[in-house]
Formats: sequence, structure tokens, C-alpha cells
Amino acid sequence: MNIHNLQTHESDGKDYYTCPMHPEIQEDKPGKCPKCGGMDLVLKSSMDSGGPEHDHTSMMATPEAAADFLKRFFVVTALLIPLAYFSEPAVTYLGVLDFALRPFLELGIATVIFYFGLVFFEHAKMEIQMKQYGMMTLVSLGVGAGYLFSAVSTFIPTISAEFYLEISTLIWVLLFGHFLEAKSSTAAGDALDEVAKLLPKEAHLKIDDSVKEVEITSLKEGDIVVVKAGEKVPADGEVIKGSGNFNESHITGESKPVEKTVGSELMAGAINIDGSVEVRLTRVGESSTIGQIQSLISSAKKTKPSAQKLADRAAKWLTFFALAVSIITLFIWSVVIGEPFVFAATLAITVLVIACPHALGLAIPTVSTIATKLAVSNGIFIKDMAKIEVVKDTDYVVFDKTGTLTKGEFGVTDIKVLSGEKSKLLEVAGGIETHSSHVIGTAILQYAKNQGVAISEASDVKNLAGRGMQANILGSTYFVGNQRLMEEIGVWTDESKQALLELSSAGKTPVFVSSANAVLGIISLSDEVKEESKQAVEELHKIGVKVAMLTGDTREAAQSIATQLGIDTVFAEVLPEDKYKHIKELQAKGNVVIMAGDGVNDAPALTQANAGVAIGAGTDVAVEAGDIILTQSNPQHIVRLIVLSRKVYKKMVENLVWAVGYNLLAIPAAAGLFIPFGFRLTPAVGAFLMSLSSVIVVANAFLLKRIKLDVT
Repeated sequence: MNIHNLQTHESDGKDYYTCPMHPEIQEDKPGKCPKCGGMDLVLKSSMDSGGPEHDHTSMMATPEAAADFLKRFFVVTALLIPLAYFSEPAVTYLGVLDFALRPFLELGIATVIFYFGLVFFEHAKMEIQMKQYGMMTLVSLGVGAGYLFSAVSTFIPTISAEFYLEISTLIWVLLFGHFLEAKSSTAAGDALDEVAKLLPKEAHLKIDDSVKEVEITSLKEGDIVVVKAGEKVPADGEVIKGSGNFNESHITGESKPVEKTVGSELMAGAINIDGSVEVRLTRVGESSTIGQIQSLISSAKKTKPSAQKLADRAAKWLTFFALAVSIITLFIWSVVIGEPFVFAATLAITVLVIACPHALGLAIPTVSTIATKLAVSNGIFIKDMAKIEVVKDTDYVVFDKTGTLTKGEFGVTDIKVLSGEKSKLLEVAGGIETHSSHVIGTAILQYAKNQGVAISEASDVKNLAGRGMQANILGSTYFVGNQRLMEEIGVWTDESKQALLELSSAGKTPVFVSSANAVLGIISLSDEVKEESKQAVEELHKIGVKVAMLTGDTREAAQSIATQLGIDTVFAEVLPEDKYKHIKELQAKGNVVIMAGDGVNDAPALTQANAGVAIGAGTDVAVEAGDIILTQSNPQHIVRLIVLSRKVYKKMVENLVWAVGYNLLAIPAAAGLFIPFGFRLTPAVGAFLMSLSSVIVVANAFLLKRIKLDVT
């Protein structure tokens, strides 16, 4: 069903399918464009701008667009030969026989050529209807004016003006230029297409004792599929039979195979290297890992860097400027200087053609497309492209310590009993920590079980945010927590303080266990620092970025790790709800701050930062917190992110400088400013230069594909 009234989609915010060449066509299902018949409909969203809009960049970034322009180019090439033979220059300089109907023959051939150039007028119509005046408006004005002027002169010979060959050559060059532009934009790739390739088209669905080949779109949660050696996992699931080694580099970035056995989780797109497994699907379609990634990228594509917004405004105003210069050129050369009208009209048309903001329109989107694709391949998902320009100016990276700089795998190293017996201390601690989901609590509980301690049953358990826990065991109240909690309940002593200093100086995390009257003892744990952390801090320093660390640990324990890693600033004994305050503190000093955390209890800090990075999201790439998501818990990827942002921004600036600089020189040249010096641009040459400028910005963006994200 064709949907020409767009309000249906606008009201419900649903995605729709549209033709890149005919944006007014919108359908509910994929297929071929009913208007042109050859173009595949592409998925778009009415949420992009509240309705349809003419998107030249999207139009050009399809193989169908490239093929269509090339087909038109070949047809026009064939027609140009007879047109050139019967043209007035051929009669004048080559001695071709002139005859009465020659102008009308030219008109006929030129009209057919003009027909193949109507694609420019279709898009100009869309631009005008949506008040998004741009390159197609200028092209159409130039081509249309030249054709109509020539047609009138054919029927009124006294005008003595003929643009048929020039206008047809202009269409020929424009078609070839658009072909090159579309070919280049297509080659830039689309991150969504790349992600789609990660999934198989079919799956082996197990039904009772038989296996059936089905489309992956028909799979649902709870289905059991068979994944053989060399095949891809169709959706997220759990291995229920068999084992094998899987390549999960599409998500983790690690090429080392991971062994999967019964009970192991598998993510969509993972490649089975050997063995055969049966997998019960747990997340399919949009809720699977790949589905979440596609949703994330789709949302990111709706965002624009501020440089793109600037380029869009500049392109719009350039259209009006070029039109004004064209009219002024026509007036000055014909009326003021007194040159023939045909001469002045040729210059005016050249201004319209050469000023087309193609390069300006492509300068940023092409870079953004390649940057998104490059980021995804490195496990970096940017939810808002505008953050690229923020990240490049980073002064401080603030890391949450646990699980980001350290492995988050705590182990008990020491137990210091201050009152009573060790077994009683572990009974109490284990009983209370049974109700905790924190990594430290889990480590204490596991240690107590390994020691063969009978875990006491705790009741009336209360979580004391940022301090610890409280519970009732066998009629008495007990506490497990930090120094702050011990001070609050009035059991802190000099002996406790001395024990704390000894443990903290060794970089260990102390956990106090107490009754309502006295500290029973201290359980110390250590969290191993990741091997990548020190290198990440060193690399950040190399690129001029300072590093801060946020932790709830004591100052002594935090400083021990900070010294080990070479961290510049330490914020210790920080409550989870107060993390954002330290981000504000750094920002108040004029710093651009990136906050890197796990995206769970770091949400306020991630939001407060200039750019929030949820690090180590793994398969949960759709986490709400964070502007940027890293799938791995590798702090070095923060370095990659900053390096990428700086190189991407550099390309954006280079392309903008070229696009603007080209127009600053090209428009005066087209207007005839350099004619007194013996240099004049014709419409055909102007069209070639305009197309060449577009190809140059695309080619420059392509250089991003060759960059290395390592710090040198």
C-alpha cells in the first residue's frame, strides 16, 4: 500500500520503507519502488525529523542510485554523438552540412537527453516542497534555463542563441559526477549493513526429533536450534547440548576462540569453529545482541555532529547566495558591461552549476558513516555523533575503580579478629552477605563457605547505602561495612584505626564486622589491577589527557592503586550517589570530562560528564546510561575512542575547508571575475569541477579506513 499521506507514520512513529530516488514514496513493507521500478526501498524512520525529508546523502549511498546514474550516463553518451555532429560548432568549424531542420533535430535529441536529466528536477521539486533548497535546486535552474533558452531560440531565430550542446554536455557530466559520488558513498559502507551480515539467513530449527531449515525472522524465544561447525549463531541463547569453540570477536573484539559447553551463553553472530551444539534461544530479533546493536546504530544515525548542522545551514544559504550571484552576473555582463545576452546567460548558468553544494553536503555525512563503521568494528557504539566533537577535547578521563581499572574479582587475603573468634566473625559476615549482590559480599560469602563455616540465617536485613549492611542474627544486631558505618554506630576505636592503616597501606580493601557494641574484626580483600590499566593511563598521558579515579575505598587503599598506575587525581571514600559531584568539581575548573563506569550505579556521574562512557557492557549494548558504549572492560578502548574522535574531527574540518574553499574560488571564477586575465569557465567544465569536488571529499573521508587507533 502506497502511503502518500504521511500523517499515519508521523503519529505512531513507526519505521517505513522509501525509495532513495523518490522520497515521497513510503510503504509498510520492503520491495521495489512503484514509481521507478528499479530501486529497492530502504528502511527509514518518521522519527528522524517528525516526517519525510529530502536526504541527498542517503539517496547517493545506494548501489541502485549508482547503477541508475550510470545507465542514464551511457544513454546520454550515445545521444551526444549525433547532437555534437549536428551542432552549430560542427557546422562552423568542421564543415558539416547545414540544413533547415537542423535546429529542430538538435531540439529533438536535446529533449531526449533532457528527459534523462529529469532526475535532478524530481529532487529539486522535493527540496522546494520541503523548503530544503540545495544542490538539486541549483542544478535544475541551470539546466532548465539553458534548455528553455535554446528551445525558444529554435523557434525565434532572431535570438540567435543555442545551448543544446552545452546543456546536454552539462547533463552528461552531472550524471557521471553523480555516479562517481554514489559509487564512492556506497563504498563508504553502512554500519547497519555490516552488522546485518553478522547473522545467518537461515537456522536449523529442532522440532521434536527432526531439524528444519527456517528463516531466522521466524525464530522465537524458547526455540532450540542446531549450530554446526563453521556456522553462525542466529540469536542469543544457552547451550543445552554439545560443546565447541566460538569466535565472538564481532562483539568482544578478541579473536581468541572461547570454549562453550552446556550452560554457557552464546550471543547472536558468534561463529562455531568446531563441534556441534544445540542452543535454546533466550533473546531473538530486536532483543538479541545484534538487534540491540542495530537499534543503537539506527538511533545514532539520526544524530548529527554540530559540524554537520553547520554544513547543512551553509549549504542552504549557499543556494540563495549562488542564485543571487547568478542574477547579478547576468545583469552586470549584459546590461552594465554590454556583452551579448547569450554570453551573460552562459556565465549565469555556470554560476548556478558550479556553486552546487554537493561537496558541502557530503563533507560530514561521509566521514560520519565511515567513523560509525570503524567504531563498531572496534567495539565502540556511539549513541550521539555530536559527542565525537566533545570527546576530542577531553582534558580528564575519570574511571570508576572497581571493574574498570581493576578486575572486580575480589578475594579475601587477611582476617584480623579484634573481639571473639574467627568462626563467629565469618558466621555473621557470611549470613549478612548472603543478601548482598556486591562483588565484595560475594567474595566474603564464598570464603566463609570454603572455610566450612555454618552460615547464620539473617533477618531484618537493611542495605545502608554507601556504608554497608545491617541484620539481625539470633536476636542480636550486627553490621558489616566501612569505617563510616563503624563511626556512626559508635564502635570505632584506636585499635580499629591502626588495623585499618596497616591493611590500607598494602592496597587492600577492609570490611568491618561488628555487633552493636564492638568491632568483631576486619576482613581484608584485594582486587587485582588489570594488566591493561597501567598502559591505558600511560597512553592517555601521551595524548595529553589526565586521569582521575573514583572509589568508595579508603584514601590509603585508593592511593596505593593510584601510585601503582600513575593516576593524577584520586577521589576516595565516595558514596555512589555523590560521584557526580566530583565530575562537577573537575568541570568547574574548565575541564572537559569523560566518565567511564559500568553504567549501573554510575548513571548520575555518566550523565553529568561531558561524555559518559559505559565500559564493559558486553552483550548488553543497549544500556541506558552513557553516550558511548564499549563492549569490553578494557580501559585502553577509552584511548582508542579519543584517538578516533580526534582523527574523525580532523577529517571533518579538512572536508569543510575544502568544500567552502572550493566555492569561495569557484563562484567568482564562474561569474567571469577572471575573464580579464584570460580565464573563463564554461558550464560543462563547471559541472566537472563541481562533481570532482564531491569525489575529493569522499576520497578524503575514505582515508579514515586506513587509520590505526593505537597511540604512537
